[in-house]
Amino acid sequence: MTRIDLTGLEVRPSQVWGGVRLVPLVRAEPVEGLRLHREVYGGAGAADPWDTVDLGDRTTYTSYIPHGFVADWSGQEREAAAYGTRLGAGEPPAVPVRRGHHRLAKRRRKDGRAVQRLRFLPLHLALEGYLALHFGGPSVVWDEWSQQAVRQGLSPRAEAAYAGWSVPGLAEALRVFEIHPGQCGLMLYAADSLAAAFVVPHPRDYRALHPTLIEDLYGELIHQYAFYGAEVPEFTARIRDGAGSVRTLADLRAAARAQERSWAQAHDGLMARDLLETSYAYERVYRMGSYDLYRFLPPFLRGGQEQHIGELIADHKGRTVYLKTFRLSENQIRRGHLLRRLADCDWHLGRTAEALGTSYAELVRRVENAGFGSLINAHVTARRVRETEES
Repeated sequence: MTRIDLTGLEVRPSQVWGGVRLVPLVRAEPVEGLRLHREVYGGAGAADPWDTVDLGDRTTYTSYIPHGFVADWSGQEREAAAYGTRLGAGEPPAVPVRRGHHRLAKRRRKDGRAVQRLRFLPLHLALEGYLALHFGGPSVVWDEWSQQAVRQGLSPRAEAAYAGWSVPGLAEALRVFEIHPGQCGLMLYAADSLAAAFVVPHPRDYRALHPTLIEDLYGELIHQYAFYGAEVPEFTARIRDGAGSVRTLADLRAAARAQERSWAQAHDGLMARDLLETSYAYERVYRMGSYDLYRFLPPFLRGGQEQHIGELIADHKGRTVYLKTFRLSENQIRRGHLLRRLADCDWHLGRTAEALGTSYAELVRRVENAGFGSLINAHVTARRVRETEES
């Protein structure tokens, strides 16, 4: 499995609110055998939405964590009630995650026995995977790297994100959004640039979890597009009758469906192309019966394509049952690309510069501009720069 397989999901015409476009994803038949529930943490009066998760390897993950999801593959039908959701301004409730007790994905237990339910923190599996990218730092102790790089690697490492309620227009768009029969997801655009994709197994799961989109994390680029972008055009269908092809209601219905298919093809082939056609590197996090929970990273290409990280649950055929994505900014793509190339060259700056087709001095500048300047031994790199300029 390398790509995102949305088999079984159909695109419906988009809905627009200002610069925000919401594209519904509908299933003809819900996925049987898996349900998704929301688990709210903290009280309504909680003031601090930030908390820390102990990853068990002497590192911690600290982030804005408003709630968790529970995947239930027991086959027993349960109602998934969304409670504690708040739409509008103000800080969402905090998550009281205690060191050494909670993990990003944890099997639920009842009466001391494991049950067929898995609690995980939505989107944070993907974000932690990105932050952990070559987190250990140099694999070879070259003298160009500082003692901090050798001893601590990239710790601490931080990235910026925005909560949904701070994205202009998103709260209003979600409030007035018309949920379709059979809807199991959506693709969210700001200024017609894809911000996130969200998919769940069952329409009732989606109705319960739709309000949680206001509490999700979104990339810096999308926040800027929503803030500065202009309004986007609404979906319109034009049925031409120049040849007299529409004579009955059945003809009109067929023409309308043809317009819907045309919209779906245009959406998948243009608006969502980068998300759907990119080959990702998948890491399985947990196996749940016939389903697997993965997180994935993009190839960190520098050609201007959209790059998304995310997490998904797939069935035994690789079809997506649950999906949540986060679009990386250009700076985040640049950092991922640089770390990948350094790791491919065993963190040797000279060989990495050659692989990138640039000079040693330019590579040092890129490392510093990427926020990794503290990892470099400035005296050694300055001497090497002088030597390469003199030779």
